This record gives sequence, C-alpha cells and structure tokens, in this order.
Amino acid sequence: MAKWTPTHEAPEPLEGPVVATVTGGTIIWFVLFLVQLPFYGWFDDHGHLWWLWTCAAGAGLGLIGVWYVRGRDAALKRAATPGPDAEPGAAGPEPGPEPQ
Repeated sequence: MAKWTPTHEAPEPLEGPVVATVTGGTIIWFVLFLVQLPFYGWFDDHGHLWWLWTCAAGAGLGLIGVWYVRGRDAALKRAATPGPDAEPGAAGPEPGPEPQ
C-alpha cells in the first residue's frame, strides 16, 4: 500500500481572539466549580466527586493557558513591530565581512 501524500498545501492557521477565548473558557470552568461546590456531599455520596475536581483542574489549567497565550500574543506583537532604529523596508542587519 502506497503512502498517501497531500497534493495541496496546508491552510494557514486561523488567528482570532485567542486571549479572550482562553480567558472565557477559564472563567466558565471556575464558575462551574463554584456552582458544584455546595453539592460536594451529594457528589461524594453518588461517586461523582470527579465532576467537581474536573472543573477545578479546568480552571487551574486555564490559568496556565491564559499566561501562555498572553505571552505568545505579546511576542507576536513585538515581532510584528520594527525596533526604534530600524529603517522602513529593512529586513534585518546586512551581512558583512567577518571580523578579523
């Protein structure tokens, strides 16, 4: 059987409001945790305590995700803006002779 190879290029990744999306998801997980907290005893009695801890884990991992996407967004913005001494249209430093 021959290996399948794509005949076209992969599409560019979608860029959207990533920070807002991750923050919103984190808030939803945290709110779900808080809503389920008063029913801790019921969840424990019926063997569904993992529901509560799943929401807590989602909120905790979401905080890591918010930290990550904010840093990523800041790095993308830094890379997109030229430095203060960059000339318009210059891509970077000119390659020159090696120092002797």
